[in-house]
Amino acid sequence: MLNVELNSERLQRATLEKRRNNETERRERIFNDKLRTIGVDKEALDLQVTEKKKQEEAARREQNAYANIRYKNQVKEKRALEKATVDFRLHNQQPWRQQEFDLNDPDLWRKTDPGDAQMILPGLVGEDLESQSRLQRQQEQLREWLIQQQAEQAARRREENLEQHYEKHRVEMDNIAVQLQNLEMERREAETIACKDYNLAKVEKNDLQRQLVDEECSSSMVGVPGLCPSSERRDPPENLQQITQFHKYQIEEKRRTELEKKQEEERYERIRLDSARAALLLERQQARLNKQLRKHLDNTNVQLAQTHQKQKPDIERGRIDDSFFSQFNTCSR
Repeated sequence: MLNVELNSERLQRATLEKRRNNETERRERIFNDKLRTIGVDKEALDLQVTEKKKQEEAARREQNAYANIRYKNQVKEKRALEKATVDFRLHNQQPWRQQEFDLNDPDLWRKTDPGDAQMILPGLVGEDLESQSRLQRQQEQLREWLIQQQAEQAARRREENLEQHYEKHRVEMDNIAVQLQNLEMERREAETIACKDYNLAKVEKNDLQRQLVDEECSSSMVGVPGLCPSSERRDPPENLQQITQFHKYQIEEKRRTELEKKQEEERYERIRLDSARAALLLERQQARLNKQLRKHLDNTNVQLAQTHQKQKPDIERGRIDDSFFSQFNTCSR
C-alpha cells in the first residue's frame, strides 16, 4: 500500500517542528542546564565586576600618588627646617655668645694665652670646692645612721626573742598547773566513789546480819510468854575490830591525802615563785636593754649636734672666717 502524505499533514509537521525548535532556543536562552542561570545575564555581570575592579585599581593608584606627593613634601619641609636650624645656630648661637662668656668682651678667651690660662684662680668658674668634703660628711652620716638602725633592729629582735621565750614558759607553766589540777580532781573523785561504795556495802552487810539475828531470835523465843527480846544487838568482837581497823585506815588515808595536798600546794607555790622570778628577770633584762638603747641614742644625738655645731658658722658670737664668705659668688650667674 502506498504511503501518501498530504500537504496538510506536511504543513502540520513543519509547523510542529518549528515550534519545537523555537522552544529549544528559548530554553537555551533562558535556562542553561550547564550554567544553571535563570533570568540572569552572566556576561553583563562579568563586565560589571571587571569595571569595578578597574575603578578600584585606578582609585588605589590615585591614593598612592597622593601619598607619594605628601611624603615628598614632608621630607622637603623637614630638610628645610633642619637647614634653617643649622643656619640659626651658626649665625646666632656661637660659643662666645653664651652666658659663660664675658658679654662685654666676647673675644676674651680667644685672646687669652694658653700659658696664662693656668693663672686663673680656681673656684671662679662655678665649681663647688667643698663637694668632696660634703660628700664625705654625708657618707659618714649615712654610715652612722646605718649602724644605729642595725643596733635598733638587733635590740628589737632580742626583745622579741625574750618575749617569745617568756610566753612559751608561761604557757608551759599553765599547762602543768592544769594537768595537776585535773589529776587532783580525778583522785578526789575516785576516793569519794570508793568511800561511798564501802559505806553502802557496810550498810547492806549490817542489814543482812540484823535480819539473820532477828530471825534466829524469833524462832528461839516462840511460845515463851511475857518475853520481849531486846532490839539492841551488839556486833561481835571481831566486827568491832574490823571497824576499828577501818577507822584507822580512814585516818591514815586522810592524813596521807592532807600530806599530798600540802605537797601539791608547795609545788604550786614553787612553780609560781619560779614564774615570778623568771618574769622579774625578763623585766630587768628588758629595762637594761632599753637603758642601753636610750644611752646609745643620746650619745648619737650629742655627736650629731656637735658635728652640726662645728659645721655651722658662729655668726652670733661675731667669729666669721673666710669659709663663711666662700659659699657666696661661687658662679657667674
